[in-house]
Amino acid sequence: MKPKISILLSDLNDQLSFIDLEIDNESIRCEHAIEVILKTIEALKVVISKTKFKTNTEEIKFFKEIKPQFTSKLIFYNALYKIEMKKPNGGTRIVKKYYNNELIKLKAFFDNELEFYKYYRSGSIYLDHKYFLRRKFDIKMSLDSYYFETDRNFATSHDFKVAKILANDLIQLYLENQLVMIDNKDTSEKSQVKPKMKQIWTGSKVSLIEL
Repeated sequence: MKPKISILLSDLNDQLSFIDLEIDNESIRCEHAIEVILKTIEALKVVISKTKFKTNTEEIKFFKEIKPQFTSKLIFYNALYKIEMKKPNGGTRIVKKYYNNELIKLKAFFDNELEFYKYYRSGSIYLDHKYFLRRKFDIKMSLDSYYFETDRNFATSHDFKVAKILANDLIQLYLENQLVMIDNKDTSEKSQVKPKMKQIWTGSKVSLIEL
């Protein structure tokens, strides 16, 4: 990784860590994070515009391994913002159902992108020259329409999908943690409920009937 890019990524991680620690409100935290990430990606774009990759291997490494580390964070915080803004007001049962539905959406993406997911997770490289070199796309590979609207000097046909996979891992972890927190809260509240004392009548049956 080039020194300038390494510094950009390190600074971004530091800023995001600071935001996560300092801001409690979820939506405001996401807004600040997105603002910082967008500025960093713009700076990264400038660096790449002035960079000429020496080999195809170097270019593939950037778009397969490095750029997704930046864009995955943008996808994650944007998704998190939408999830929290749309979260219904209600009891724990309603909120749990909502979070579980979000997990189902993640699985739907996994199912739709299963072939590429297996390719990426297995560490395969035999299609890297089509996936991660600029202007080397293959229309037969069911490309997403957004690719044709992107700046192709700063995008390949599949670097966004890698970022999406990385972001989905973070989103899944967040949703599962939220569900665990809800379960722990329910368990804690139930344990604090004192059992009602059973009342025992010690008088005669006639007195009880009269009462």
